[in-house]
Amino acid sequence: MSSPFDTPPRSVCILRLSAIGDTCHVLPVVRTLQHAWPNTSFTWIIGRIEAKLLGHIPDIEFIVVDKKKTVAAYRTLRQTLQQRRFDVLLHMQLALRASVLSTAVRAPVKLGFDRKRARELQWLFTTHRIRPAERQHVMDSLFGFAERFGVYEKLLRWGIPIPESAESYARKVIANGERALIISPCSSHPLRNWRAEYYAEVADYAASHLGLKIVLCGGPSELERQMGQQIERHMKQPCLNTIGQDTLLEFLATLRRATVLISPDSGPAHMATAVGTPVVGLYAATNPARSGPYLSRQWCVDKYDVAARRLLGKPAAELPWTMKIERPGVMDLITPDDVIKKLDALMMALQRRRP
Repeated sequence: MSSPFDTPPRSVCILRLSAIGDTCHVLPVVRTLQHAWPNTSFTWIIGRIEAKLLGHIPDIEFIVVDKKKTVAAYRTLRQTLQQRRFDVLLHMQLALRASVLSTAVRAPVKLGFDRKRARELQWLFTTHRIRPAERQHVMDSLFGFAERFGVYEKLLRWGIPIPESAESYARKVIANGERALIISPCSSHPLRNWRAEYYAEVADYAASHLGLKIVLCGGPSELERQMGQQIERHMKQPCLNTIGQDTLLEFLATLRRATVLISPDSGPAHMATAVGTPVVGLYAATNPARSGPYLSRQWCVDKYDVAARRLLGKPAAELPWTMKIERPGVMDLITPDDVIKKLDALMMALQRRRP
């Protein structure tokens, strides 16, 4: 009897609702499978916010659900899919609410994580599992879904279309020929955030010594607005504060025009990766080997092992791979000098690449 993984499926449904960073990790896996299976149709069940960034991609069908309303989302999804059947469901999310939604998808093969990694009872909602693996980056673990079908090539291609309206906005923020440092200072997890005065010190150095325009970016939350205002107050050099003023696609277009991004562990770090902009990531509460910007891990300030030893009394190698050290003050282990050294090294590398 042949295996369902021996031939390309005709239709694939992907279940990955959130978050922005993780959906950015999923997209290259989809692009890889599209390349390997040119006749396969792809449908992606995605969260409402994430759809604002990816939902206009033309060669993927998106079904948008409000992940905050699990019961209503399930009813709507079940009604939407009641006449449909897929060959394969790629169940790429470990949250229990996502698994509940997966029951609305009819497919003979429901592929999920291996038993060890299938947290929140995901293994109860799948028929097949990807091969076990240890201590992988999140994106590499997601490529395990392609590898289960014998597709081992990794195409690190995102291909997110950017509309002209977003490009026009970005040109006003970073003009042609300008070199710019974007600081996206906030994560959705406040204990991953750095100090405003530290951002300001690095920004002043980047402006005065590296000739970079400083742009502050972020969402419209009160926390982000306050952080931007505090950074401005501490800075001696001029900066452009656009926090709360752009859409996700306008932000993506701005990231594409930037020279470099500085950010803690957050969605913008992975958005920048998707458009080829290098990232100086700030990592102490989380492990950049697991969740750092995929193409910029060498530029990350990595104090995760230091945090593990000082706050937990053991090296990072002895911690569970998914463990976060979100403790008050953990990000203070990163100094402005640490970030400046990484920024200098990155700028020298970029200079060497210029013809």
